[in-house]
Amino acid sequence: MAIRLSPYLMMNGNAMEAIQFYREALNAELLFSQTFGEMPENPEFPLPNEAKELVSHAMVRIGESDLMFSDNFPGQASQIGDQVTICISSDDVEKSKRMFDSLQQGGQVKMPLEETFFSPAYGIVTDKFGVTFQIYTEGQK
Repeated sequence: MAIRLSPYLMMNGNAMEAIQFYREALNAELLFSQTFGEMPENPEFPLPNEAKELVSHAMVRIGESDLMFSDNFPGQASQIGDQVTICISSDDVEKSKRMFDSLQQGGQVKMPLEETFFSPAYGIVTDKFGVTFQIYTEGQK
């Protein structure tokens, strides 16, 4: 698989409203949507009630391009200018590690690259230019 870049919009509790808006305005097709309440439970980090209906991840297709969405978790917020990140998808864990390690030089790790329930290697890093990247590795854990 070639590396794919997708814009990722981080919303402050209104991701579903934004998705509906883009579906109408840009004829976007909803490909996937999941709330935080639909994710597997983690007893070490109980989910607050106000997060259960928020979008944890969604994807729409506009023409031949994908646009991803998530609501920020309660207590976190995006400011105008930092709500758009770039998701880099790969199917190679080692390639993901190399990209993540390179991007963190002079930057700031927001979430270490690690195995999650949805990816064998996922992390978030802001590079030295202030651009935030989500490194997502496709495939089985």
